[in-house]
Amino acid sequence: MGMTITEKILAAHAGLPEVTAGQLINAKLDLVLANDITGPMAIKEFNKIGVDKVFDPQKIVMIPDHFAPAKDIASAQQCLDIKEFSNQQGLNYYEVGRCGIEHCFLPEQGLVVPGDVIIGADSHTCTYGGLGAFSTGVGSTDLAVGMARGEIWFRVPETIKFVLTGQPKNPYVSGKDYILHIIGLIGVDGAQYMAMEFTGEAISALSMDGRLTMANMAIEAGAKNGIIAPDEKTIEYVQGRAQRPWKIYQSDPGARYNRIIEIDVTNLEPQVAFPHLPSNTKNVSQSTHVKIDQAVIGSCTNGRWEDLVVAAKIMQNKKVHPDVRAIVIPGTQEIYLQAIREGLVEVFIQAGAVVSTPTCGPCLGGYMGILAKGERAISTTNRNFVGRMGHPESEVYLANPAVAAASAILGRIAGPEEVA
Repeated sequence: MGMTITEKILAAHAGLPEVTAGQLINAKLDLVLANDITGPMAIKEFNKIGVDKVFDPQKIVMIPDHFAPAKDIASAQQCLDIKEFSNQQGLNYYEVGRCGIEHCFLPEQGLVVPGDVIIGADSHTCTYGGLGAFSTGVGSTDLAVGMARGEIWFRVPETIKFVLTGQPKNPYVSGKDYILHIIGLIGVDGAQYMAMEFTGEAISALSMDGRLTMANMAIEAGAKNGIIAPDEKTIEYVQGRAQRPWKIYQSDPGARYNRIIEIDVTNLEPQVAFPHLPSNTKNVSQSTHVKIDQAVIGSCTNGRWEDLVVAAKIMQNKKVHPDVRAIVIPGTQEIYLQAIREGLVEVFIQAGAVVSTPTCGPCLGGYMGILAKGERAISTTNRNFVGRMGHPESEVYLANPAVAAASAILGRIAGPEEVA
């Protein structure tokens, strides 16, 4: 019997000729990741294990990105904790000003590659499935074990195969809309502890930025991982970036799936997820009555170059609505610098938006865009739970960067064609 791409990667890293869904395995790790929120907890657990050194310092990355640059004394201490541990152990530590949001930075720098098994103490570690890797979030205790042993146990997940056909007629439909539409179809627990495998002609046409966005939000459907098989676009992306060899895996024709869901994206509109679940999706044309107070363009979901480009095109020669705060957060320093060189930052500032240093910031209600009681935000982030971006009586609406930019201009949720 054939295997899925997820099963093949896990089998290879478990040293087994094959695995099946439900099987318990120990898999060797190619990369272990933590940030300034989860790293300190993992370090405390690591120190309880009774080993002096991590399994391989070159395979462990620590990045301060959630509350960094530090927003207060407690945040500063957390950043210092992971910095000191990294220096002690010789880990890959990337300081503020030389990195960015972890899930934008790692692919950009070639620290993750196709065929990897990656764990991170952050739920959106599943992002790297866009490269054809098995990547998943774990708790800080599991991460500590990964740092110590270089392997961890998994239950091999079942796989749901999503076949996306057609090409969207609407030029503003993106990978963010594909994944929001899927989550709206199956719900926030529709892929509980499963692999979400995305394929089809619509996926083949999608850019690497769009693919990373789709894999990033697999966790919002409860998935263990999201994954897209590598193709020529993937190889072009990793060549010149990859810091080590990679391996391409593909699902077998006879692979067994929990189910196969086919979706024709031809007539798909940009999607908006209403409070307070990513699955509460509506077409943007059904959402234009919602007044907003804030627009956020950024995060590990939509802070990549392509996202800033489309937002800048919408905002060019226009002004942010006087009642709206528009916040643009490039995903990495490299993206930020490119946005300066190519004039995007000037477009945003002239429109009346603020441009921030790379940080997770408002996505998790950290800082750089907290909502007051009763305020509403349109955001390109990944979650809109109660109190996610501030006051428990505030509201977050999820959308793609074009919708967020158009909404910032009109002061209400808006379709890009309304201002383009």
